[in-house]
Amino acid sequence: MTAIARPNATEHAPYYAKYIEKVPQGDLLSILERQRQETATLLKGIPESKAGHRYAPGKWSIKEVVGHVNDAERVFAYRAMRIARGDATPLASFEQDQFVAAGNFDARSLADLAAEFDAIRRATIALLKSFEAEAISRRGNASGKDVSVRALAYIIAGHERHHMDIVKERYLK
Repeated sequence: MTAIARPNATEHAPYYAKYIEKVPQGDLLSILERQRQETATLLKGIPESKAGHRYAPGKWSIKEVVGHVNDAERVFAYRAMRIARGDATPLASFEQDQFVAAGNFDARSLADLAAEFDAIRRATIALLKSFEAEAISRRGNASGKDVSVRALAYIIAGHERHHMDIVKERYLK
């Protein structure tokens, strides 16, 4: 496995730049592992009694945010796998609000959702480690836009960081 270089702007839709920009400099696999540990610590510190909290009407609960991060990481990793394996089939979008509504995350414990995040992140890291340099550079189509495997790896890290920052800033203050 070669190091995963930061993608350039031609490797993803402009929308995803806000996530990629949140990823610090350094080895991406180490960053993903560090996030796994930091997120576990953050979520363990939230009492179950607060896990259903919404910072405003119509906003997701903390549990729904974690469920969304889990779903999105699965989707982004699946896209990365398909593209890395040379599948040129355009990959469909997913509607995050529909996924959250159908996920019934508030019926689960935060500890269960955190354990699921840990398992998904471990699987993501293992998948990314399995890719050769050629696979990391491959491009495909997801949500009607060109995207590289490298960009998807950075989107995973940045998307998680984006949502955990919101949890810290808006839910836990």
